Amino acid sequence: MYFFHVSCFVVLFVIGIHLNLIVGAEMSEKVLILGLSKSGISAAEFALNKGYDVFVTEGKEPKLDYIDKMNELKSKGVKIEINGHSEKFIEGAVFAITSPGIPPKSEIFKMLNKKNIPIISEVEFAYKNTNVPFIAITGTNGKTTTTALVSHILSKNFKAPYCGNIGVPPTSLISNKYDYLVCEISSYQAQMTNSFKPYISVWTNFTPDHIDWHGGLENYFNAKAKIFLGKQAPKYAVLNAKDSRLLEFAQQCTDSKVFLFDTDRTSNCCYIRDNFIYYKNDGKEEKVIDLNDCSLVGHHNYQNIMCGIICAKLCGMNTNDIREKIITFKAPEHRLEKVREINGITFYNDSKATNPEASIVAIDSFNNVNVALILGGRDKNTDLTEMCKSINKHIHTVLLIGEATQRFEDNLKKNGFDNIIRESTMESAIDKAISLKPDVVLLSPACASFDMFNSYEHRGDIFKQYVLSK
Repeated sequence: MYFFHVSCFVVLFVIGIHLNLIVGAEMSEKVLILGLSKSGISAAEFALNKGYDVFVTEGKEPKLDYIDKMNELKSKGVKIEINGHSEKFIEGAVFAITSPGIPPKSEIFKMLNKKNIPIISEVEFAYKNTNVPFIAITGTNGKTTTTALVSHILSKNFKAPYCGNIGVPPTSLISNKYDYLVCEISSYQAQMTNSFKPYISVWTNFTPDHIDWHGGLENYFNAKAKIFLGKQAPKYAVLNAKDSRLLEFAQQCTDSKVFLFDTDRTSNCCYIRDNFIYYKNDGKEEKVIDLNDCSLVGHHNYQNIMCGIICAKLCGMNTNDIREKIITFKAPEHRLEKVREINGITFYNDSKATNPEASIVAIDSFNNVNVALILGGRDKNTDLTEMCKSINKHIHTVLLIGEATQRFEDNLKKNGFDNIIRESTMESAIDKAISLKPDVVLLSPACASFDMFNSYEHRGDIFKQYVLSK
């Protein structure tokens, strides 16, 4: 009897160890986080709470802002390597979550692909771990304003925070109870999704950008198109009818109910007529809001409002509530943001305009007023012809700053615009603009900021701080 009990004990002990090893293996799968960024840190924290064995690999020295968070993660058991990616560190990962700034042609991607380790975006990881429906908003320009606006409108009736490329990682929100997540999706994030299937997908516009990162214009388009097609097709697709490429693309969205904005030629659309914005669903028309009551200016912003109306209607909101929230909305920083008025001069900060197409929509927002435009920065070497045409129509004086000065001046003169002033700093450009006594001083650089500033936000902040000091 004693031998029997001992034998049973030994067998049960061995079985117990085996079961613990199996459970432990299931509960501590290795996940690799690429990049010690805001989204990477959030993904690491969420993965840790889900029971994963978390490894973070950062190719550079981490930013000072993230040092404390890095040490906190380490204290919780997260393994972190910096200043490079080692074969041993990434070995055995079940999947990797990438930060948006890491291009597919990077060395770490090559290493992971060689080992057949799947790579997904932080947005995809969030989607896989929540039942909250996503409203995804992408586009070359306007997506941040539209994301903030949709979240603001929905907040009247729902809990619908914004997240994604706007600066709030969705993994930081999915532990809470929300009705919707309104998610700005960059082309980088969209490309690294495989199962992300939004409730509504919005595409504001498409113009050339991020060509080097994606390796070509078609790759850039196809990255954004992923969240509209096949198994990722949303219930509703919202597309810009004034963008010929997107109007054509609408024909491919056969797995979604398509809504077009800025046209009245379909049964499901949103459009402007007689200074009012109208909404139509299955041919039934509603008048929503007078343009004079909208807090945003410029046709591009009216398009953003149309997107907001469509999304809100598809979520079941009534017209009065939608109108109320549009009236109270304030534009995000650095996006045709009114800073102040001084002695009859109105100052606008549009530092987010980091390409000519973005600057065009700001420039075209001003008619029959004297505008002094501050332009320039780090050149993206995109075509300037259309921007020069808009400047000829709407701008009185151009003040050039930054590395792009010579090419911009050459192109402006080639297109018949000669009222150009060169300045060496943002402050001197503002001072010179004020001395000209225009109606409007507009910062809309059409360039990246990294020649003189840390980011477009830093550039816009310097502009605002100097203007507000006057």
